[in-house]
Amino acid sequence: MKAGRIVLVIIGSLLVLAGLTAGVGAAALGILAAAQRDDGYLSVPEETYSVGSYALTSQSFEVSPGVRPEDNVATVQVRGTDPDGELFIGIASEADVDRYLAGVAHSELGDVTFEPFSAEYEEIAGTAAPAQPGEQDFWAASSAGAGTQELAWPLQQGEWTVVVMNADATPGVRADLQAGIRSDVLGPLTLWLVIGAVILVLGGTAVILAAILTGRKHGGEYPGPSGGHGPYGYGAAPVPASAQLAAGGTGAPYPARLYGELDPGLSRWLWLVKWFLAIPHYILLAFLWIAFWVATVIAGFAILFTARYPRALFDFNVGVLRWSWRVAFYASGVLGTDRYPPFSLERTDYPADFDVAYPERLSRGLVLVKWWLLVIPQALIVGAFTGSGYVIVRQNGPFGGWDRSMGGGDGGSAVNWATDPAGEGLRSAGGWTVGISLLSLLVLVAAVALLFTGRYPRPLFDFVMGLQRWSYRVLAYAALMRDEYPPFRLDQGPADSRDLPAVGDAARSG
Repeated sequence: MKAGRIVLVIIGSLLVLAGLTAGVGAAALGILAAAQRDDGYLSVPEETYSVGSYALTSQSFEVSPGVRPEDNVATVQVRGTDPDGELFIGIASEADVDRYLAGVAHSELGDVTFEPFSAEYEEIAGTAAPAQPGEQDFWAASSAGAGTQELAWPLQQGEWTVVVMNADATPGVRADLQAGIRSDVLGPLTLWLVIGAVILVLGGTAVILAAILTGRKHGGEYPGPSGGHGPYGYGAAPVPASAQLAAGGTGAPYPARLYGELDPGLSRWLWLVKWFLAIPHYILLAFLWIAFWVATVIAGFAILFTARYPRALFDFNVGVLRWSWRVAFYASGVLGTDRYPPFSLERTDYPADFDVAYPERLSRGLVLVKWWLLVIPQALIVGAFTGSGYVIVRQNGPFGGWDRSMGGGDGGSAVNWATDPAGEGLRSAGGWTVGISLLSLLVLVAAVALLFTGRYPRPLFDFVMGLQRWSYRVLAYAALMRDEYPPFRLDQGPADSRDLPAVGDAARSG
């Protein structure tokens, strides 16, 4: 894929990502707008606040310049009840409140939590007694009297403070208080965000399609070193002896084929920095995967109406999977080669490859259910060894004591059903919890063996390849590329033996 097309994919992916972000924002604002219908307010729970001083004040809050009451940007509501007397609630500028309470003992409300309720107060010392608050004329809004008092104040620019006192200015304030806010701009803002989200997603999709369709090439087999096609159908390397012994296995080959040949001369230490060297790939793949899912959604509608997966989209998506597999094979998912992966969606002579046979027709009905319903059994199994089936070791008690449980994490595979994408240690109440997926554990064992012995254990490599092959088949199926259900089998080795000719046929053809 040429640099210009990659730039278009990045631009399109950024637009789609911005559109999705705007959509999430619109949904959140829409929920808030719905919650304040019928003149309702978005309020914190009512709780009892009690101080022994003359007044309870809020921390000051600043309203941006240019906000006027007539703009109806937002309205603040404060409600309170003093069951034992008359209550005063007022809002005034910070400067006026400071002058009014200068030298007066009062309490400033700090951090508040509601489940369970607790409130922190900062006590400001003083010896003077305040004048009755209702007699002051600097309040922007106020309410006083027996029973429930309520004030509603439209926001306006300035720095403001809420004050709660006994109406007769006596010390010892105790009241059931609740604060809320409403804004009449949430509805219009939600609408504009929805419009912006649609425009951004459609624009980004158009740019991504332009990148995919511009100068595309049909995928094809890479010519092997002798000018023909490699024995795997990939042309990347001759058939190793271990694969020849497994050739001719029973069962039908699956049309999503994953290949990777172990480099016999792996560096003992390079695996320590491969993840860092692969960062440019990770950055580009982040955008390519956004384009991948956009292309998959478009392909889903195309299959629904035409029973065909558009070839350009198919080739692009296979290319993204191929690129991802090369990086995983190099950096984290296998560590099978020291050769740096190419920045390309196309087939090359790299010792790792992935391909999916193009389907001439696909089921219209299956496209509605296979990506979310039918794939569930496969997703659970793949998740068990690539992510959500974390084996966790937890240290409990003051002196340790190890036990095991299940958790979540990232195995670095194509299918990531993880609940802890960082794959790092988790802090629990019982002590430190460390987790690693089965696939990551196997690759780690291989890396340690490589460090100390200079060899990657071949049986371990074959097993890791089987796990990766299974996960990529499931991903190809979930991405609507094939209707054939992925087999419940672990086809180990550099290639699935069902993709290879029988040993006798290979000998005769040689």
